[in-house]
Order: sequence, then structure tokens, then C-alpha cells
Amino acid sequence: MRGSFRVLHAVAHMNPPLKQVAALPFVETSSGPLVLLITTRGMGRWTIPKGWAKPGLEDAEMAAREAFEEAGIAGDIRPRPVGSYDYTKRLHLFSWVRCSVDVFGLRARCQELDWAEKQSRKLRWISPDKAASMVRERQLAMILRDFPKLGLV
Repeated sequence: MRGSFRVLHAVAHMNPPLKQVAALPFVETSSGPLVLLITTRGMGRWTIPKGWAKPGLEDAEMAAREAFEEAGIAGDIRPRPVGSYDYTKRLHLFSWVRCSVDVFGLRARCQELDWAEKQSRKLRWISPDKAASMVRERQLAMILRDFPKLGLV
């Protein structure tokens, strides 16, 4: 079975990546900026709110919508990505796809008391450096480590 997994995983890397968009919610505090991480629904890994790009919607608008649905966050989204990262998404038991994710900064203004995916995710506001150590995707960790250089605060 282990060899079969490697073959199936390798097949996912042969196709061009599918496009996703993500929000990087942040707030400024007296002790420095904090970013929001959420858990994935399937495996419970730490990440940022993201979803599929949709025709007819600006990528930044879609990223803001994902932050609201997945974390109840509303705020001011930057119109241009601050970075991007790639990862492999497991769709189901024997299906993976490669995704390329554009990341948009989102200055959080408020968080709802209740939102669509509240019961299926954990959230944590933490320093960008701590967040970088918690995510699995190396390129996303680099974006988080470079947070002070992104010009968001």
C-alpha cells in the first residue's frame, strides 16, 4: 500500500496546479502584530482561510469571503497578493491535486460570534513567527516569517 500511495501522490504533481485564494487575517496590538491560523476540517492541520478561486469574483473578494465563512472574520482585504504557496490537497482516499494559493492580507476589523464553520475548526491569534512554526507548508511559513516586510502594518 505504501508504494501505491507514492504513485498516486506523484500523479497529483504531474498535472498543472489548481488555483486557490487565501486570506492572511491580521491585527495590530501593542505587543506587535498577530495573525490568525485556523485548522483544516479533515486533518486538523494549522493553516490560513482559503478556498477555490471563482469565475466572476475578484480573487481578493473571494479570499475575504473564505475568511468570513471559515473564521467569522471581516475586514479590509488588500487587492494584490502578498505572496503565494503551493501544496498538495487530498480530495478523498485516493485523490490528490496540486494547488497554487495566492495570499491576500486582510486587516481584521471584527469577528462574528457565530459563523458557518465555527463548529468544525479551531482558531488561534498568534505572532507571525509562532504561526510560521505551526504550518506545514514551507512557502506559507516563509510568508509568515516575512510578515514585517509585507507592508501590511
